[in-house]
Amino acid sequence: MNYRQIARRNPVLVIASVLACLQIAVALFASTIAPYDPLFQSIADRLQGVSSSHLLGTDKFGRDVLSRILHGYRLSLGISGAAVAGALLIGGTAGVWGGYLGGWMDRIVMRLADVMFAFPVLLLAIGVIAILGPTAGSTAIAIGIVYAPIFARLLRGPTLVIAKSDYVMAARSVGASHWRIVIRHILPNLSSVILVQVSLSLSMAILVEASLSFLGVGAQPPTPSLGRMLAEGRDYLSLAPWACIFSGAAILLVSLAFNLLGDGLRDQLDPRLRGVL
Repeated sequence: MNYRQIARRNPVLVIASVLACLQIAVALFASTIAPYDPLFQSIADRLQGVSSSHLLGTDKFGRDVLSRILHGYRLSLGISGAAVAGALLIGGTAGVWGGYLGGWMDRIVMRLADVMFAFPVLLLAIGVIAILGPTAGSTAIAIGIVYAPIFARLLRGPTLVIAKSDYVMAARSVGASHWRIVIRHILPNLSSVILVQVSLSLSMAILVEASLSFLGVGAQPPTPSLGRMLAEGRDYLSLAPWACIFSGAAILLVSLAFNLLGDGLRDQLDPRLRGVL
């Protein structure tokens, strides 16, 4: 199927892909695109509205809102990407091996996941940050710990089915090692599930990171953070609402892009839905 057919049959995937790629590009080239230094303060320009010199206005310290949002994209996507990658590596590995080997390993992995699922997401993340300290790195670790059991449980189910398939049994009968079976036969069949879950997890991880920053336990000032900008601007909603409005819109757009990307990938990769697209 070529790109034109995909665009006609699954426009959500195309729109989400373009939106996600644009925002990733903005994050990567924030230093080049941003018109001002995001940390530069100009008290004389504080709380200015939208103008030709400051396209999205300024905040209470006279910092350019657009520049801080562009760098906030980099921080949010960097933390969320690292967190989801860590969760996939740790949780996904545990889930695949637990489902493949079964027995005591499967029981241990699932019981640990059940324990972690018992805690609310934000409460568990805040607890981890309280131990490690409020930094960008500890935020990524906390979100990764929160999402690791999701990947473990998600990948365990299909691994149980694949591990009992005929081709896996045939590979075992000819003496293939466990590592070879997992890498050559199981992981390729899980690729579509992993892609969809990574996209959806990125969307949720961005919201969790913004929530932690809003509560003051994420990246600390003066580091540009979308959630922190939202928290700092709420005291000036009646006087200068643009800092809150634009930072909130940025959080919405980046989360929506990856959410729609996950939905589009699911519709495209799920063989049960191909006939109705």
